[in-house]
Amino acid sequence: MEFISICFLSFIFLMFFSLISFFMGIYFLMIDYVMFFEWEIFSVNSSMLMMVLIFDWISLLFMSFVLFISSLVIYYSKDYMSGDYFINRFILLVLLFVFSMMMLILSPNLISILLGWDGLGLVSYCLVIYYQNIKSYNAGMLTALSNRLGDVAFLMAIAWMLNYGSWNFLFYLDFMKNDFEMAVICFMVIFAAMTKSAQIPFSSWLPAAMAAPTPVSALVHSSTLVTAGVYLLIRFSPLFSETWMSSFLLLVASLTMFMAGLGANFEFDLKKIIALSTLSQLGLMMSILALGYFKLAFFHLLTHALFKALLFMCAGAIIHNMKNSQDIRDMGYFSIYMPFTISCLNVANLALCGFPFLAGFYSKDLILEMVLVSYVNVFIFFLFFFSTGLTVSYSFRLFYYLFILNMNQSSFNSVTDLSLIMSKSMFSLLIFAIVGGSMLNWLIFPFSFMISLSLIFKSLTLIVCFLGGVLGVLCSNLIFFSSNKSLNYYLFSFFSCSMWFMPMISTIGVVYYPLNFGFKLFKFIDQGWTEFFGIQQIFSYFMKISSFFQAIQFNNLKVHLSLFCFWVLVLVLTLFLI
Repeated sequence: MEFISICFLSFIFLMFFSLISFFMGIYFLMIDYVMFFEWEIFSVNSSMLMMVLIFDWISLLFMSFVLFISSLVIYYSKDYMSGDYFINRFILLVLLFVFSMMMLILSPNLISILLGWDGLGLVSYCLVIYYQNIKSYNAGMLTALSNRLGDVAFLMAIAWMLNYGSWNFLFYLDFMKNDFEMAVICFMVIFAAMTKSAQIPFSSWLPAAMAAPTPVSALVHSSTLVTAGVYLLIRFSPLFSETWMSSFLLLVASLTMFMAGLGANFEFDLKKIIALSTLSQLGLMMSILALGYFKLAFFHLLTHALFKALLFMCAGAIIHNMKNSQDIRDMGYFSIYMPFTISCLNVANLALCGFPFLAGFYSKDLILEMVLVSYVNVFIFFLFFFSTGLTVSYSFRLFYYLFILNMNQSSFNSVTDLSLIMSKSMFSLLIFAIVGGSMLNWLIFPFSFMISLSLIFKSLTLIVCFLGGVLGVLCSNLIFFSSNKSLNYYLFSFFSCSMWFMPMISTIGVVYYPLNFGFKLFKFIDQGWTEFFGIQQIFSYFMKISSFFQAIQFNNLKVHLSLFCFWVLVLVLTLFLI
């Protein structure tokens, strides 16, 4: 009863604040209004500790989406996690996670952003290791240590910002645009955002974090942890646009998008395929942000949150019914067994591909057309459009395995759509995955975009999507692989599936060698030479002095010395009197 009340109260509370935040965001957008709140926590003489919050249309709209998805995830967890004895702890961890995200969204101050930033890192570690096994512990350690690299860069940015007298970075963006010190701060923030949003070479932790429960994955990979870096760069975008940092970010993000799309086509774990699609979309957001279109990046951030949360919820329902099997080769024929869940999954997949008039179409089509009219070279142009084709390819590959192939797990199964709570959560997101893109397009952009292109360029997006879909179906067709042609390209498959060997590099380079080096330093320096020449030598020296004085105190020498001193004193007095 207590669990039901906590779930229900959290759901109502988050949904209520989501609606308030959404309507306030629309109102602030219409009247172009920004509100700052300064709360003086305490004051000592002339020194004040202030807490600053910013309310503008970006923070309010993003906060409303985070709260909306969080409320549905908690409601979804009521059924998905019903067998867990410690469900209250799980709900409280999710609420703490959401609170950390709110701190990050509403703060224009680097110090208060750090509280939310580190809160996300700490709580995400607790959620990744929630299922307590070796795989979860390894994934949690990789996640925590990869993100700590970015936290160090963020701390360095905070230390460097002492030069300005305040950590409210929003007040300095336009004033210090061409300043060297602000460029250093901006590069540190970009580095921190690259770790949090899992860009190359920090990409390996994102698929590993799939060890967390599926409701957590739906929340983390749609609107919270991985999007924190993108959101922070949206705030800092005036600083690095049209500088060498934007070119650097564009290259890294485009390669991340390409690498994730390629890897998803060779993956067989359902949750990892969706995680790699998240990584691909994060690369898309970062790259369009590097080109200077921060509104487009924010637009895609919101639309992506809707259909990606729906994708994870559908995947969770399927895994729940498949006795916790995540291998897509075991799955099939779900259009008969789970028609509603698989319909929601199909709509979310089509929205991800940019199918016309679904949520992803409005943002992805606009992004690709803006790339066509932007000043980019052939390599970046190729990465953008080829990665878009790969997105459609792995989506149709997933469709083929789940819809067309037969069930391979067991002859007798109980795969059904009977969970009413899960269905309600998915249906709520389904509506927004269909109409959310057009709604946000009308709100964020007050006028229609008129991008004039030639016929071939205008049709290029649809052509690439169509070719990607055909490639996905062909590559997943078992008849196509009947002669085991895939084994001829085993090395390429292994290279692509292992994310260009990044997990091995990360675990060895980020976890094993640094920890091993730290252990050796501790063993040979802290507990070795420093101990021998430091405290042990001082201890030995004082012991010897103490033993000497103790020997004097515990023998008759002190009696003879006192008599000798007495007679010397008598002799001196006698001589003085004479």
